Amino acid sequence: MFFPIGDTPNPKNFTPWMTWGLMAANILIYLFITVPLSMQGVDPGNPLLEEYIRSITPHLPSGVSLRQVLAQVNAYDLFTFANGYKPGAPEVTDLFFSMFLHGGLLHLAGNMLFLWIYGDNVEHALGRFGFLTAYLGTGAVATWFFSFFAGPSMVPLVGASGAISGVLGVYFLLFPRNKVKVFVALIPFYVDVFLLPARLVLGFFVIVDNLLPLLIGPQSSVAYGAHIGGFLGGLVIALTGERLSWSWPWKDRTWRTGRPEAPGEPEPGYPGSNLAVVRTAMERKHPPDAIDALSRMNRSEVAELSPDECAILSEWLEDTGHSAAASRILKQCISTHRNSDRLADAYLSLGLMRLKQGQPTAAYQYLLAALDLNPSTETSMRAHEALSRINVYRRGR
Repeated sequence: MFFPIGDTPNPKNFTPWMTWGLMAANILIYLFITVPLSMQGVDPGNPLLEEYIRSITPHLPSGVSLRQVLAQVNAYDLFTFANGYKPGAPEVTDLFFSMFLHGGLLHLAGNMLFLWIYGDNVEHALGRFGFLTAYLGTGAVATWFFSFFAGPSMVPLVGASGAISGVLGVYFLLFPRNKVKVFVALIPFYVDVFLLPARLVLGFFVIVDNLLPLLIGPQSSVAYGAHIGGFLGGLVIALTGERLSWSWPWKDRTWRTGRPEAPGEPEPGYPGSNLAVVRTAMERKHPPDAIDALSRMNRSEVAELSPDECAILSEWLEDTGHSAAASRILKQCISTHRNSDRLADAYLSLGLMRLKQGQPTAAYQYLLAALDLNPSTETSMRAHEALSRINVYRRGR
């Protein structure tokens, strides 16, 4: 037995109200709808029962008779048939309501465990409204992805796992250096708890638990396609957010830094180029002129900036209220100078910036990356000092 029970680091002094609210909604619906209806029988004259039987008959496993199924049908089965998402009869209301219905206690418990572990970090990074939007949006993507494999099936899909898989996709990209606390039990021979890299645990979830069963496994009641679709949707959200530095681009004119080259523009380094203006302003230590020229720089000009120049410019941008642009220039620099021996300083700047912005779990990723890049003594000391302010599990087990 192998399952996660926690993660680290987590944001300090932050209450994940939206995560808890979604958990409460799922649990309350289970207690006040699923449990009572599961205890109620079905009226043989209910017209919905005939439609239900007609829809599930083609999907019965071999060796299971219709009589056996009818003996176990309850009111909740008909409720999920009416309100779960059916690829053969799609409804918008069913699409979202089905995310809060579950097939049983274990189904609910597993989903809520994953939401509790991973939701707080993602909610802190995206904000409460952004988290809710990502949760519902990736849940919808997961359902549509499942529908692609299910065809015109009338078997309803229920459960929060598609939306939660979207949360995992965001977590996978934004928190690659986090650790997940995993409980391992081979009862009665072995029981222990380990801290494993988050991407290793989530990669196992995607590939071993979902992709392989989808490709080679027999027909199952588990919606593997929904899990994969939700995870991919989360990755897209995270990639887009990182690309835009989690800021609407039109709010800051400096977002255009790194745009494609326009015909007729001077070459980088030419006396009249934006790059030349930026470097002159840096020599004069005049941030306004540098930022003004930086906002007009194209991709090839940004590529000419050294990691040290990027670090200085990002500090000026941050100090003048251009946080998104500061983050963007550092990320572009990292992408351009992957083999530079000064790249640790760019990661350190990103880490310190995230820490200043109240994003310690995001800062943690960049600070560890800086330490992995053979930093200078000063950079190493600053990274370690910043890490000491982030609460993490200190032991490996």
